[in-house]
Amino acid sequence: MTFLTIGHRGVMGVEPENTLRSYLRAERSGMDVIALDVQLSKDGALVALHDPEVDRTTDGSGAVADLTLAELRGLDAGQGEHVPAFEDVLDAVRTPLQVSVRDRAAVGVLAELLLRRDLTARLEVASSDAALLVEVARLVPGVRTVLRATAPGDDAEDAVDRATAAGAATIALDIRRLTLETVESAHASGLRVTGWTVNTLDQLRLARALGLDGAATDFPEIRSTGRFTA
Repeated sequence: MTFLTIGHRGVMGVEPENTLRSYLRAERSGMDVIALDVQLSKDGALVALHDPEVDRTTDGSGAVADLTLAELRGLDAGQGEHVPAFEDVLDAVRTPLQVSVRDRAAVGVLAELLLRRDLTARLEVASSDAALLVEVARLVPGVRTVLRATAPGDDAEDAVDRATAAGAATIALDIRRLTLETVESAHASGLRVTGWTVNTLDQLRLARALGLDGAATDFPEIRSTGRFTA
């Protein structure tokens, strides 16, 4: 079985996260999938940003939802990069995408874009909210979904049950919280299992020993070292 390497917000360990520069570097590095986050701007455009505010990753301040697409594009996101609209990302890279969403409004806009651009074969939707995954699957039949168990109190076994109930294809968990029992339970339920964030050789060995189907990483080097068999 192929072990997927997932570029986390591009390759955010070496490039500004969630920028075109980072996504292009991930693609050149041979990442199998690029994971990114989308939110809605004030004027309803999907933009690639992780935090609810722009303060940490740009030279601006304030909530993403309070800024227009033009205002967001005008911010410096590091090394001269700017906050990209999601459609900019779609046009810039051809690598399959894993798109994380948090709110129902963004799901509706993303679903419309998936249908308009016929992206179901290229893109999977991830969320920590199982109800959002059910909603996007209703709006876009055949779309693949990923349940991300991100909250500190999330129980791994409960996450397997929630993913199965939501019809997700994959469950993604913190590598530090994964056990062989959880992985085996997920596989028995027909789920793929990926771990995050795998940034060292020891973590990669652990991912292999646990029988994971893939791992998210901040660094392009994991792609080349990821080809070994532990």
